[in-house]
Amino acid sequence: MSAIQRRFAFLVKAALALGLASAAESVLVAGVMPTGVRYTNVVVAEVPWSLHVVMVERTNAGYGIQLRHAGGGAIGMIPLSQQISNVPPTAGRPVAAINGGFYRREKAFAGAARGLQISAGEVLSAPNGSPCFWLDIGGDPHLENVPSQFQITWPDGSRTPFTLNDERTNDAVVLYTPAIGVSTHTVGGLELVLERSAGSRWLPLRIGRTLSARVRAIQPGGDTPLAPDVMVLSIGPKISPRFQNLAVGAVVQISTAASPNLSVAWNALSGGPVLVHQGKPQKIHASEEDAYESSSMLERHPRSAIGWNAGSFFLVEVDGRQHDLSEGMTLDELASYLVKLGCVEALNLDGGGSSTLWFDGSVRNSPCDGYERPIANSLVVVQQPAKLTPPRTEAFSK
Repeated sequence: MSAIQRRFAFLVKAALALGLASAAESVLVAGVMPTGVRYTNVVVAEVPWSLHVVMVERTNAGYGIQLRHAGGGAIGMIPLSQQISNVPPTAGRPVAAINGGFYRREKAFAGAARGLQISAGEVLSAPNGSPCFWLDIGGDPHLENVPSQFQITWPDGSRTPFTLNDERTNDAVVLYTPAIGVSTHTVGGLELVLERSAGSRWLPLRIGRTLSARVRAIQPGGDTPLAPDVMVLSIGPKISPRFQNLAVGAVVQISTAASPNLSVAWNALSGGPVLVHQGKPQKIHASEEDAYESSSMLERHPRSAIGWNAGSFFLVEVDGRQHDLSEGMTLDELASYLVKLGCVEALNLDGGGSSTLWFDGSVRNSPCDGYERPIANSLVVVQQPAKLTPPRTEAFSK
């Protein structure tokens, strides 16, 4: 029996063990790469369910997982298949992909990630305490809750927490990098145009660093233009009077510290909740205060997840809200399936109309909206050039 046949048989057994299928014909193999990557469609007519699984061999150094953002920066939304088409040849050849994490839909900041997002070592958004899937420079996966410790140290020694490339409220401080676009998209407040202080590390912004920045200019009113060599620190109008004594030439310290230490994180994406930990399905608890959250977590909906064990990564999508094709899964059902599949760790990604799985040139699932929804980001499996295997350690010295 070939390796492909063994994996096919394993998936059949997983479906049977869950009580999801009564015959082998409920499982369809729909695509296989020559080596290292396989796609399987599991169809369970009794429920019904239609699951789409991509398995990537971790021992095959020719493949890697990258985080891609729709806009090539920190905001923007486009369908998954378009994100695939935008992958530059230098990044490798895309072979599979799944939609990414949760994101904002507000007009000015549509596509801004909710939680940590790192692409090719550059921090695009700040952690918010939610569970995070991240890959180090060697391509090894990690799954941890990452609270934010991002803060500004002012010339007088006082400190203020900040978030990154996100909508700024009236009482918040947000740091904007060139990844957000041509301007800060803010209204009102006080904005400090920051340039590199002599001898300090600078852009692209990395996590786990302390940078020294000099105030080049101070702009009232918001929507300050950005340039490749500057960042802008935006202070909400409610708290901006505290900083009226700042002057051009002042030096501030920018800390992107995180716990755990993510200084070698090359790609990262927040999601949640954790579905599998140390080989065990995690019991999902919804907030009693949030009826919508309870509904979305405990009822059947389209789902997406990333999981792994010592030998493989798994991209898993289950269609939903289509009664004749697939009901969708609760998070508990998805966690149980991932364990049967062999996952030791697994994280829930964005679901609903965002759930999309792409393999070998086409979208393989049936999105519940009837079309591909524009989404913020994605996890893309690429057959990568040797020079990108693994990413260069020197990149972190910048």
